Amino acid sequence: MKKMKKNRNVGIIGVGQSVFSSHREEVNQPEMIHEAVVEALDQAGMTMEDIDCVVHGNMELFEMVHQPDLWHTIGTGAFGRESLRITTGGTTGATLVCAADALVASGLHEVVMAIGFEKLQEGHTTGGITNMADPLWTRKLQTGALTGMTATQVIDEFGEERAKKASMLYRIFMDKHAMKNDKAHRRLGLEFDQADDLAKKSPALVGELRMIHMCSQSDGTCVMIFASEEKARLHCKQPAWIKDHISVHREENFTIFGDALVVSTHRYAAKKLFARNDITDPRKQIDMMEMYDPSSWWGLDWIREFLMLEGDAHIRMVEEGDIAIDGAFPINPSGGVTASNPIGATAMVRVAEAAMQIMGTAGDHQVPKQVNTALASGFGGTMWTVLTLLTREAPEL
Repeated sequence: MKKMKKNRNVGIIGVGQSVFSSHREEVNQPEMIHEAVVEALDQAGMTMEDIDCVVHGNMELFEMVHQPDLWHTIGTGAFGRESLRITTGGTTGATLVCAADALVASGLHEVVMAIGFEKLQEGHTTGGITNMADPLWTRKLQTGALTGMTATQVIDEFGEERAKKASMLYRIFMDKHAMKNDKAHRRLGLEFDQADDLAKKSPALVGELRMIHMCSQSDGTCVMIFASEEKARLHCKQPAWIKDHISVHREENFTIFGDALVVSTHRYAAKKLFARNDITDPRKQIDMMEMYDPSSWWGLDWIREFLMLEGDAHIRMVEEGDIAIDGAFPINPSGGVTASNPIGATAMVRVAEAAMQIMGTAGDHQVPKQVNTALASGFGGTMWTVLTLLTREAPEL
């Protein structure tokens, strides 16, 4: 397959994140964004004078504010600089990364700051998303963003007992990772011996999907600074280099009925990305992954899709602890989406956290082994997938 060609390399040299919480009532939107801007600039050793362009994104109508980037200039520092505003649903944060990479790789800018945020307490997110589904016909399968379809499919394939145990095991691993991340929203202190009790007593949402399985809504901001290779080497001892990224959408033929073979956008994107980067064994050639996992059922199922696995290999990865932070293939050392979900930033956090693992700046949730190659996923809409591949060494052009 034809390799991705870039004019020049782009490195991630600064990452900033606010504290994620259900309610950040002590700050307004620009103030919350400013927290992450300052942290990213400090890590990159830069000031706003070094930033050529600001790319800004969120699910703007969730807060009921049109063109919020105009108000946010007092927190972003974007006044007087070239700016772009991007919204692509739940994938917004990952699309911001793709756009920032393209702006630098093209030579249009030397340094770009990308900002993803959400302050969901100020709108009615659940009310908006819930209107996506018919309350009668899909009542056992889906209610907006809350879908029990994947749980049903996993149970049908692997049996109720094994599937439920694996899903809860995945959720507890994610919480144990979140407990190491002081920025994470949901840090519940779950233990493995609680699995059976949680599975029975957590409030039911739809089908086999329970409250404990599902992500919440969070307030928070993620900021990333992208630089040309010359600037990156000047300002950062160990940049995280963007090797490649891919976006795949399938909304025009989205269906859950019929017997036609359906290839998930996750597997399709992974297959194309891996082929053009000579990755034949992702579990060995990639060191860790930050996955957009809206629920533990989806996270469990999507391991198979992203890593191109067959049979029950993904279930065994969870059962054998391979996904743990110190396991053979760590997944979401940050705690993932079930720990923090500021929707407009959520997909960016996946790339940011993967970059931090390569840069060695993840702190208490740093993977103990050296991370040379990392994969990050974004998800949204009706099965939209964005995959980003990061490396420790600058790619050959």
